[in-house]
Amino acid sequence: MTSLRMTAKGRRTAAALGAVSAGLLALSACDKPTPLATVTVNGTSVNTEAACYSEGKAIEPGEIKSCLQKEAEKTITVGMDDKVRFGVEPEVAEHGWTLFIGGQQAEQEPFKKTYRSIPGNVFFSSGQGGPALKKAQVSLVETDGNQLKGIWHFELKKGE
Repeated sequence: MTSLRMTAKGRRTAAALGAVSAGLLALSACDKPTPLATVTVNGTSVNTEAACYSEGKAIEPGEIKSCLQKEAEKTITVGMDDKVRFGVEPEVAEHGWTLFIGGQQAEQEPFKKTYRSIPGNVFFSSGQGGPALKKAQVSLVETDGNQLKGIWHFELKKGE
């Protein structure tokens, strides 16, 4: 009876060691996480890793358009009078970053601080005198000169 207990205990130990080894192997195969970007509205925040990121190198020119067209995975509700706060990690701010709205560059000069605030009504204007938009895809794009290094997407949904 004692040998059965030892055998069962030995099997449990071997199974536990196998699970730990498999977990470590799986972790070692994972890519390094990208820097996070965050959007905060009225105390509610969402963050995401980059849709495209090249470990601080330039994204290949052929990949930029398709990456800018990717759908946002994170959504946050924004009222017209709300302040929308965007934040990036220091290594992104060091190079500079800019906003794209609906895939179009919204500003010329890269921003070099880790966060900024923009009024919510900016994101829902049609710009053509047409009806106001109900949602907007906003992309934070890390730039370094003429090179794009990272792209993060958020969907801003117009609130009441």
